[in-house]
Amino acid sequence: MLAWLPITQGLAGLVDFSQGLITYIGNRFGAPAVERLNIWKGLVNQMKAATPPETLRTARTVNDRTDLPVLRKVNAFFNQLPYRTDQQTWGVADYWATPVEALAVYAADCEDYSIAKYMTLKELGIPVERLRITYVRALRLNETHMVLAYYATPDSDPFILDNINKEVHPASDRDDLEPVFGFNDDDLWAAGGARSAGGASQVRMWKGLLEKMERERHM
Repeated sequence: MLAWLPITQGLAGLVDFSQGLITYIGNRFGAPAVERLNIWKGLVNQMKAATPPETLRTARTVNDRTDLPVLRKVNAFFNQLPYRTDQQTWGVADYWATPVEALAVYAADCEDYSIAKYMTLKELGIPVERLRITYVRALRLNETHMVLAYYATPDSDPFILDNINKEVHPASDRDDLEPVFGFNDDDLWAAGGARSAGGASQVRMWKGLLEKMERERHM
């Protein structure tokens, strides 16, 4: 079994939707899509009020207060989206949707779930050094898969946010997953533990994802 690897800072204003974006989403996907975006915004703002971002940034372990309830709530929220392949949803073999797109179209695949959870947890104040989008081998399905891993400390057993097993469990309890590599904004880790700077910039689809998110913010 390959070792789960030990992690950096992100986009602000994730749910500060412009009127242009709301109009675009409404015209393209309909009023229910706008309602889903507003539910997401309400959830994020409610969670920020309950646990201010500075609290999440300074907490040292998952038991310090609340990371685990936050992880569970964000995980459960996005796992409500029905699973659909990119071919079914977008007509292409591989497409990384922004959180806005995933909620608007009301569908996601494993990359979309992981990205939406990652971006939302950053918005809530969890430092990205604790987060790692991780490619794995789903052994029982015999296919590649993506999850989000949360590390309370760099060498801790990470908690896994997943859409296959919808509960948040430590990686040590997920013997159905074998890590391949993980990344966040700043770093990338191979399964053997080798680390290289540049992080998600080395992942081919990431640049396009961020460009789409940037366009959404400036509509």
